[in-house]
Amino acid sequence: MSIRRRANVRPWIRSALLPTLITASLALPVTAAADARDQAKRIYDRIAGVPPSAATLDAMQTKIETNNDPVGAALMATQDPAFYNVTLKNFAAPWTNRDGSVFVPLNDYTATVIGMVRDDVDFRQLLFGDILYVGNGISPAYSSSSNAHYQAMEDQGTDLSAALTPVAQSSVTGVPSTATAGVLTSRAASKAFFINGTNRAMFRFTMKYQLCHDMETVHDITRAPDRIRQDVSRSPGGDSRVFLNNCIGCHSGMDPMAQGFAYYNFQHDAMNDPMGDAGMLVYNNTGAVDPVTGTRVVAKYFNNNTTFPYGFVTTDDKWDNYWRHGRNELLGWDDTLPGSGQGAKSLGQELAYSHAFAQCQVEKVFQNVCLRSPADGADRAQVDAMVGSFAAHGYSLRRVWQESAVYCMGD
Repeated sequence: MSIRRRANVRPWIRSALLPTLITASLALPVTAAADARDQAKRIYDRIAGVPPSAATLDAMQTKIETNNDPVGAALMATQDPAFYNVTLKNFAAPWTNRDGSVFVPLNDYTATVIGMVRDDVDFRQLLFGDILYVGNGISPAYSSSSNAHYQAMEDQGTDLSAALTPVAQSSVTGVPSTATAGVLTSRAASKAFFINGTNRAMFRFTMKYQLCHDMETVHDITRAPDRIRQDVSRSPGGDSRVFLNNCIGCHSGMDPMAQGFAYYNFQHDAMNDPMGDAGMLVYNNTGAVDPVTGTRVVAKYFNNNTTFPYGFVTTDDKWDNYWRHGRNELLGWDDTLPGSGQGAKSLGQELAYSHAFAQCQVEKVFQNVCLRSPADGADRAQVDAMVGSFAAHGYSLRRVWQESAVYCMGD
């Protein structure tokens, strides 16, 4: 089924986050029947991107005009398959690759986002849940070393609103439940961010796509540098000031947290399959010993370890959040969490329970629906209100789509 869709709008990245949650009424007053019908049309278009049926439009108009329930009208728009097959697919696709491109095939990361929105799953589980969505009855079955399962759904025009089924990620990937971390341990994310490198990419792009902060906006040179790895020169170009005023600002916070990924790697044939199309995520479980490190830590954590031999040597997957203090305290870390832990699951929870995560999701949806970044005081107040509503409604991201469409449905 071919469905028309407006151009994808890239997420807007805010550099400042307000920790105060504001709750406010999200319904707009309606003055006339014609206005209500126009508003219903706009809500449907902003959510589904296709025209509603006459019966649906009538029902939405009644909800807005007679029942004063525009959010309920928006819920009807989220039931259109186009919302899942097009709107949400285009919304999540950029998060699955380093270029932020929407022009990528359906994959397990994107499908999991779509399924979680459809099922009103607590969206914070995106970064730490033992969860994955697969296609019910789709052949070939899910594979840890191929995207063919999701490609088949796309090729067949499968209705994702009906076909996607949640499964325990650990049951299909072989990664133990205690080591699953939502989309962070999906095949698509692993292929994009665990491939080659030093596993810092997984942390950096999670911050960028899910907390709306790239490294430049969390730069803080006041944090202790004791966990910066050996591959970072302390005198780039022979000038230690570069390290002290630049490198340390990212690595002092990033390296202690990226240590949570120390047992993960994306295994592929670099010579014959450089893009990793047949590769798979591997996890060094208890008892595994990497031949290079002599521990469970994967070899890439020792890349270029002669650059500064006195740097930090990674021996396990213990992570610590140095950004709970200093300027990045404003990211709004959850006081009920300890700020440290072992492995990707607890690290994902640390990130997902931050105010920055909730704010980021709301801002991305707002921009996608309203076709603009929050531009004035009213927009920013609405975003803050929706962050509060996001939490109040069990972190249902579908609810955020409804409320954003209502706010931008026009007077």
